[in-house]
Amino acid sequence: MEHVTPIYILSGFLGSGKTTLLSRLITYFKQQGLRPAIVMNEIGEVNIEGLVAGEEVPTAEMLSGCICCTIRSDLSSEIAMLIQREQPDVIVIEATGIANPMEILDAAAEASLYMRIDVKKLITVVDAAHLLHLNIEQKGKTYRLMQEQIRAASALVLNKMDLVNDQDKETIQQLLGRWNPYAPIIPAVRCDLDVEDLLQSGPHGQNEHSHVHGREDRDVHVHVDKQEHANSHDHADNHDHGHAHDSHDHVMSYTYYFSHAVNSVEFERFIAGLPRDVYRAKGILTFNDTNSRFLFQYAFRESDFLKITPQGQVPDVVVFIGEHFQKSLLREQLEMLEGKISRA
Repeated sequence: MEHVTPIYILSGFLGSGKTTLLSRLITYFKQQGLRPAIVMNEIGEVNIEGLVAGEEVPTAEMLSGCICCTIRSDLSSEIAMLIQREQPDVIVIEATGIANPMEILDAAAEASLYMRIDVKKLITVVDAAHLLHLNIEQKGKTYRLMQEQIRAASALVLNKMDLVNDQDKETIQQLLGRWNPYAPIIPAVRCDLDVEDLLQSGPHGQNEHSHVHGREDRDVHVHVDKQEHANSHDHADNHDHGHAHDSHDHVMSYTYYFSHAVNSVEFERFIAGLPRDVYRAKGILTFNDTNSRFLFQYAFRESDFLKITPQGQVPDVVVFIGEHFQKSLLREQLEMLEGKISRA
C-alpha cells in the first residue's frame, strides 16, 4: 500500500512559542525512528529558524509572504515536491503568526490532490499573557486573528503559563473553552509538554478521526497533474522580494542585513527602545565585544540571546515584524550601530 504522509500544522500568533514546539516535535519524531520534514513560512525575507533547524531535517522554505495569501498557492506544490524529493515519514507545517489557519487547512487539502497525505492535527500555540492583554481591550485585527487561530485548532497549547497568576490562568482557560469547546487545552511553560499526549489527544468527547468543526480528517487519492504542479510556481517569480514587504495591511516586516559586527550592549539598548508597534524581531548577529554569533529573539518586550555556530554561509541579519512602524527610523538606528552614519 502506498504510504500516506501524516501532516501536522502549527498555528499561533507571533512570539507564542511555535518554533520551540516545532523543535520538540522534530526531536520526538527522530526518537521514534521517523524521518521528519518541515515546511516553514516567514513573512520576512530570511527564515531565521530554518538556519538553525539542522541540515539533516529536509525543509521547504516559503519566504516573503504568508501561506494564506500571497504565496498560498505554493503550499500544495511545496508539500508535493518535499514528499517526492525526500520521502519523509511525517511533515510539520509551521505557519507565520499572521496566518489564518482555516486558509492553511484549505491549502493543505489542495495538496491532497497531488499526494496521499493525512492532516492529523492543527495545533495552535497560545501566549497566555498576550491573550489576556488582548482580551481586556477586545478589539483590533490581532485579537480577531488570535480568535480564529484558537477556534480552528484541534489541540491548544496554552504556553507561557509562568507569566500569569492563578486567577488569570482560570480566566484564560475559560476563554479558550468558550471559543473552542472541542480542543483539549494543554498548559505549558516554554512548550515543555508530553509530545505523545499532544499528538494522540483528541477532541473532547470524540476520537481523533471524528468530525470536528464541520471538517473531517481523511486522505484523498488523486493522480498528480505534473504540468499544473509545475505551473503553480509561476507567480512566485513575479513576487515582490523587496526588503520592506507589507502583508495583511496591518502587519508588515522589515529585513536588515549587517555588514559589520555590532556592540552587544548598544544592540540590547536599541532593542529595549523598540516601538510597541514592533511585536516580533529575530536574527543572527555577531557581537564585536564577545567575538561570538548569537540567535536573537524578541517578542512583546522580551528578548533572548542564544550562542550558536551556524553551518555554512549564514548572513548577519535581523527581521522585524509589527504594525505600521517606521522602517526608515529602524534602518537609521541600525546603521548608527554599525558606524555607517554618525550619531547626532
